[in-house]
Amino acid sequence: MAEGLRSLEILDLSYCNLIDGGLPEDIGCLSSLKELNLNRNNFERLPQSIAQLGSLRFLDLSECMRLTEFLGVNMAEGIAQLGSLQLLDLSYCKRLKELPGFTGMQYLDTLDLSFCNLTDGGLPEDIGSSFLKELNLFGNNFEHLPRSIAQLGALRTLDLSHCKRLTQLPEFPRQLHTICADWSNDWIFNSLFQNISVLQHDIYASDSLSLRVSTSMASSSSSASNSLYWKYDVFLSFRGEDTRRNFTSHLYQGLKNRGIFTFLDDKRLENGDSISEELGKAIEVSQVAVIVFSRNYAMSRWCLNELVKIMECKEKENGQTVIPIFCDVDPSHVRYQSKSFEEAFAKHESRYKDDVEGMQKVQGWRTALTAAANLKGYVFPNGVNSDADCIEHIVDQISSKCNTSVSYLQEVVGIDTQLRKVESLLQMEINDVRIVWIWGMGGVGKTTLAKTIFFKLSSKFKDVCFLENIKENKYGIHSLQNIILSKLLGEKENCVKDKEEGRSLLAKRLRCKKVLIVLDDIDHRDQLDYLAKDLGWFDKGSRIIATTRDKRLIGENDIVYEVETLLDCDAIKLFNQYAFKEKVPNERFKNLTLKIVSLAKGHPLALKVWGSSLHRMDITEWESALVRIKKNSDVEITENLKISYDGLEPEEQEIFLDIACFFRGIEKEKVMQVLESYYTGPKIGLRVLVNKSLVIISKNNEIEMHDLIQDMGKCIVQMQKHPGEYSRLWNVKDFKEVIDNNMGTMAVEAIWFTYFEELSFNKEAMKNMKMLRILCIRNKYEKNKTTSSDSNCHAGSIEYLSNNLRWFVWHHYPWQLLPENFNPKGLVHLDLRWSSLHYLWNETKERLPSLRFLDLRGSKNLKRTPDFKAMPNLEYLDLRECRSLEEVQNSLGCSRKLIGLDLSYCESLERFPYVNAESLKSLNLINCYSLEKFPEFLGIMKPELQITMSYSGIRELPLSIIHPQAHLTELFLLGLKNLVSLPSSICKLKGLVRIDVSFCVKLERLPEEIGDLENLKFLDAHSTLISRPPSSIVHLNKLKFLNFAKRVDGVYFFFPQVDEGLCSLKELDLSYCNLIDGGLPEDIGSLSSLEELYLFGNNFEHLPQSISELGALRLLNLSDCKRLTQLPEFPQQLDTIHADWSNDSICNSLFQNISSLQHDICTSDSLSLRVFTTGEDNIPRWFHHLEDGTSIFVKLPKNWYVSENFLGFAVCFSGQFIDGIAHLFCYHGRPVTCIAQKLALSSRSKYRFIPATHFFLVPLTGLLDKLKANGKTPNDYGCIKLTFPEEVKKCGLRLLYKHHDSCKLGSRYSENNIGNSAYEGHMFLLFVTEQLESWPEKEICERTWSSHVSANRAKGTISRNQTYSTGVGVGAGVV
Repeated sequence: MAEGLRSLEILDLSYCNLIDGGLPEDIGCLSSLKELNLNRNNFERLPQSIAQLGSLRFLDLSECMRLTEFLGVNMAEGIAQLGSLQLLDLSYCKRLKELPGFTGMQYLDTLDLSFCNLTDGGLPEDIGSSFLKELNLFGNNFEHLPRSIAQLGALRTLDLSHCKRLTQLPEFPRQLHTICADWSNDWIFNSLFQNISVLQHDIYASDSLSLRVSTSMASSSSSASNSLYWKYDVFLSFRGEDTRRNFTSHLYQGLKNRGIFTFLDDKRLENGDSISEELGKAIEVSQVAVIVFSRNYAMSRWCLNELVKIMECKEKENGQTVIPIFCDVDPSHVRYQSKSFEEAFAKHESRYKDDVEGMQKVQGWRTALTAAANLKGYVFPNGVNSDADCIEHIVDQISSKCNTSVSYLQEVVGIDTQLRKVESLLQMEINDVRIVWIWGMGGVGKTTLAKTIFFKLSSKFKDVCFLENIKENKYGIHSLQNIILSKLLGEKENCVKDKEEGRSLLAKRLRCKKVLIVLDDIDHRDQLDYLAKDLGWFDKGSRIIATTRDKRLIGENDIVYEVETLLDCDAIKLFNQYAFKEKVPNERFKNLTLKIVSLAKGHPLALKVWGSSLHRMDITEWESALVRIKKNSDVEITENLKISYDGLEPEEQEIFLDIACFFRGIEKEKVMQVLESYYTGPKIGLRVLVNKSLVIISKNNEIEMHDLIQDMGKCIVQMQKHPGEYSRLWNVKDFKEVIDNNMGTMAVEAIWFTYFEELSFNKEAMKNMKMLRILCIRNKYEKNKTTSSDSNCHAGSIEYLSNNLRWFVWHHYPWQLLPENFNPKGLVHLDLRWSSLHYLWNETKERLPSLRFLDLRGSKNLKRTPDFKAMPNLEYLDLRECRSLEEVQNSLGCSRKLIGLDLSYCESLERFPYVNAESLKSLNLINCYSLEKFPEFLGIMKPELQITMSYSGIRELPLSIIHPQAHLTELFLLGLKNLVSLPSSICKLKGLVRIDVSFCVKLERLPEEIGDLENLKFLDAHSTLISRPPSSIVHLNKLKFLNFAKRVDGVYFFFPQVDEGLCSLKELDLSYCNLIDGGLPEDIGSLSSLEELYLFGNNFEHLPQSISELGALRLLNLSDCKRLTQLPEFPQQLDTIHADWSNDSICNSLFQNISSLQHDICTSDSLSLRVFTTGEDNIPRWFHHLEDGTSIFVKLPKNWYVSENFLGFAVCFSGQFIDGIAHLFCYHGRPVTCIAQKLALSSRSKYRFIPATHFFLVPLTGLLDKLKANGKTPNDYGCIKLTFPEEVKKCGLRLLYKHHDSCKLGSRYSENNIGNSAYEGHMFLLFVTEQLESWPEKEICERTWSSHVSANRAKGTISRNQTYSTGVGVGAGVV
């Protein structure tokens, strides 16, 4: 994988028809990947490196029906490494032999194993060790489930629908509240209530008995449960051959663009009498069914059965919506089965005439059609709006039917009343633009309320944007403007660079947009002024919602909703949710609950935090907490939240303060690396903080917390008198005060900030900070800031750094050395990128025994590496762009735990003797120009080691990296300027798929045995000295890409005989290879799979005749072949040809070729013509007649048509090509007669969608019969007109003949020809520029007379006073 993809977060390869090998084996190097969509592919196994995707949250493998292995033999170990995975979808993976174990997958909350053909034993016994919240098992074949399901303590939803062999439900987990199953089975129903009985057997008696309710999603009790039930938003039913490639594809794309999850069976066969079980299930679990009725819909029994199933689901009243769309068909034809539907049913009834059951089915089809046609639907096209507008309107209506609200928002206590009040202020029924403010204190629920409204109203808007937590934005207002422009207009990221430019762009571009925008947590007037200052920026119907704590930001006349605290009943309910986790509270806690809730005064955050803190506490601890809360009853809510902090263990308190001061909004994995460098149990500590509602892990796996909780944490730190006694410093101002006044004390444990201005240091500034464990100083501008040894600090060196440091980051460290007495034996992470270091220390010492990560990248003055013997645990070493570094010390061979080493762009590096390969997974030597010898490997190399050495000075490849046990699949050697040859041993690497030796400018040959690489698919050797590839190269029968292009004078290139080899080759590039006649093999035509052949810049005069036998060839490039005078005979599939169009012989042979390809074209009303394309965007001079625009009008010479010699009109046009209709008109003199021919143009060229030049030949085949019918011959017609679609910019035309002697007839003519009496009768229509059949008779007379008079006056043959009469006959064949 490319280095640049390492920051990739979302990768969607759905529906890509991937097979084994389609995914790169090193996909695991995408260390930032969070979402991977692979549904609907055809591979049988996944690369094992997927287990290395430690940041992965979402993995979708649904409908990968050939998948047999999840992660191969190391499955249990591999899946444990995916510890951050939250959602795993394996639905419809029917061939999966083994499911992963779930030990270690602590964040997995959703698992979909629907229709996986699971039987008893198919589910792992350890499934109960996971933290699943939702488990979908519908459509499987087990009779029993693992008992450990009862141990799924977090499980809330379990779907066992369509598990037909299941006769008993498993023991329910405690948190389960939604269960789907086959309720028609009495045994299932009985076991449901047996389970419920067990769960509440110890319920106490009281005046009000609290009973637990379990919900089945098959019921219609509430839309909330239904919204969780739907697997798809929309199911599309359509007749494939009618609408798959037009209306349905556009509708599907429109739905997809709106984020509407749509089931589209794009590979439907539509035969047989019944639909598949999978399709039936898809209909059942779709919230909206859209039926696209077309003319031939009823011809398909498949479609009709699908329709019956849809209508059956609708009749069950489970909340499903059905929307019919009548595509080019009248609704009455569907309702009454008339016209094409009548014809279809006549065939069905004929088929089943002797089959009673069949006729009943036919009647069922009729009933379903009538019922569906009676529903409210849409007609397409509607005859009023454009097709695009019609589809957009339909998508809008479908979107409004889909329940897009997020399930967790439906559980928010006490939100319904507030929601109604805000909606009443928004007044959606009024078509104006308005802003509504949501105002209230921190933690009262402003964001939750805004988010709920946003999800509820989103379906009413095409363009929506939610800007969350604006107050915390650190990248400037222009970054927020970029987000709005991206979300609402689809602009690229960073399209504006400053806020003024952004404000101007927002004001201009959103005026025609009806938008919904939420601006969450505004704390400064500028934020509103530059994001939504003027309501005139937006189109009518737009709504802006803004939340804030600061009422001063709200205008006098603005609409404001003040968020209310919770009512007592809702407050108790919310508190109980967190204190008892939905269990029925013990009566002894009732009075304490009421007292604590009353002290919270309806504040949701306080209720949530206090409830979480008291969970599982005994009554004594509750009473103690109540005392502390009462004690602070007059203090603001932030102080009261401290009670939850006081209940933490000491290490948990320290972790909490670190997060509050430094790590909010940072990815969890990165935070854990810091915490693990100092604390003994950070994972457990973080889990406790999450459980107590002090910390949240966001959907992006970032650590978050509420503003009030963060404020509380910072207040705890700042309780001391002055910053020098703070345990943590995160504010630059405080840091400067401490440094400038030498106020540092033993109390300071951590410093973490980003600075914007220059910093100055006292040499002894940090002398007293002996307990400092974290020091992180970064520059806002990072690499763009230039530094020198004293650019932003006092000269010399800082003299003191704490030896207690565990995590040390200082970007642009300004001194040449680290302090001499700095000996941090516990240091784990050292990042001094872009520093001014010359050395780490002057002398070698045993200094860093715990160091695992060392980053010195961009330290341009670094002279030598440190002694690695002092770093026995080093795992990652980054020295890239250390441009003065000349040597890597031998001691690196001692680093047995080294995993990653990056030396790229170390341009001066000459000596790198050893590296230990026992643990090494990545070695990067890109652009090490001066390094000629590859380092010797110590230890056994790992199979997964990735080595990159492009553009280095390496002279030869070491045997250590190319032995057969290396398991190499790719060999990237591009740009090795000193490489002369490849060792023959690479031919033993049977797993090699790709070799790239391009730009190895001294490479003269490939190994003779290269044909042994049986799996090789890609070989790039362009810009090398290779002139004769080994003959064995033709044995590479899996090779798809081969490139030997070069620019080397004086060396002739010869390609070996193909001998029917290279049978998979699709692209061959031999450009500028100095090929002469004989350089290409005569049997090149046996390359049966070749699609693209690049031969430009060569010196041959003739090409092998067998090129015409390249049956798959689509593109042939012969540009800049100056000796070539004639194009070869074209293969049948060719559609793109590049050549020297300034050469008339080349142009002529092009059309001779085209003529031979379509010589047997048939006559029809619309003549289908093949278009050939070239990449240039200009008309060759070979065409005598040229015009700008979309039409060309040409006068024809006398006797222009010569039977058996005239081939047709050679036509050329430039511009973007879209398959369409051109028209050819031929005109005859007085009276004016015209014949017309439609020309249906089509092209498959890769250049058809960009400006290019296109050629086609119009034969007279389609016109001759019309001429004969009118009693005319071609020579009776004196001019022609050709019109094109609007995309055409220029066009050219020439008359084409078999023999060159006749070409003079198609040349340009002098003015003398106009006076020729035999031609005069045809001439007077020369200036006509519109389609004649659209003119009224009078206008034709005027225009023809005016044209004739003007022409003759120019010659002086008609005087100004002379009158002239003309008549125009109107009749058959006459215009």
